[in-house]
Amino acid sequence: MLDWRGEFKRLEGAYAPSTLHSYHSDVEIFVRWCADARHEAFPASVATVCAFLEAQAPLHAASTVRRRLYAVRKVHRLLRLPDPTWDEDINLTFRRIRRAKLGRPRQAKGMTRDYLEKFLAVQPQDPWGLRNRAMLSLGYDLLTRRSELVALRTDEIEWRADGTLRVLIRRSKADPFGLGRVAFTSAGTGRFVADWLAWRGDAICLLFCPIYQGKALNRTLSATTVKRLIKTAAKSAGLDAADIADFSGHSMRVGAAQDLLKAGHGTAAIMRAGGWKSLNVLTRYLENAEYNVWG
Repeated sequence: MLDWRGEFKRLEGAYAPSTLHSYHSDVEIFVRWCADARHEAFPASVATVCAFLEAQAPLHAASTVRRRLYAVRKVHRLLRLPDPTWDEDINLTFRRIRRAKLGRPRQAKGMTRDYLEKFLAVQPQDPWGLRNRAMLSLGYDLLTRRSELVALRTDEIEWRADGTLRVLIRRSKADPFGLGRVAFTSAGTGRFVADWLAWRGDAICLLFCPIYQGKALNRTLSATTVKRLIKTAAKSAGLDAADIADFSGHSMRVGAAQDLLKAGHGTAAIMRAGGWKSLNVLTRYLENAEYNVWG
């Protein structure tokens, strides 16, 4: 067996850690499947890759199957082996998988302004509450992904004379080279952030950090913290189980975009606010907005 794990180290720094983790996991699944099916993994034949995709299709969404195809492609390139994934039979196999799995992709429930206010109101009056209110309000105003929110640094926010914030968002899934995008907040969010920083102190470079035994720790928050925060807030606000299940770490971004549409902003302004590059992706975010085109 070729040392594909060792070759994967060449990707470090070129891709986001989450992408590397997904690729590594997908190749592990491919290698195990090949071993069980008595197929050679590297180099794989076109027939082997087709059979692998067909075996994955009943178990996973088409997007997951496609990601695993990309992982197999990547590892062949890293090992400088003939790449079977561009063969027309691969394309036809994946098209059959997509056609057989017709269905709308599931969209996270939007944390719109109404929900935001409810979630802010149920936060505790302690350091965790200070941090939670700042994270919820800032994430909504900036339309951030959860990974972007936890990656913000204190020196990337700038206080403005009216109490609002100018924020440079550098670490983004859609911006692998860190060019960044600039976004702005409300004065209310500025107050929440100021209250959090007054408690947290100046010794920590990351804007948000873990709290242990009432003390701020100079460590990075996990992106899953954002998802957990939103779901816990939804439960504390008394929402039913079905609504709680529909919220995710993406809900701040979805809800803020829907609110901007309802407020009359055009797609160009919303794309700029949220850093979207694809109109198709934005359209999917907005499709559940309660928006009456007839006024």
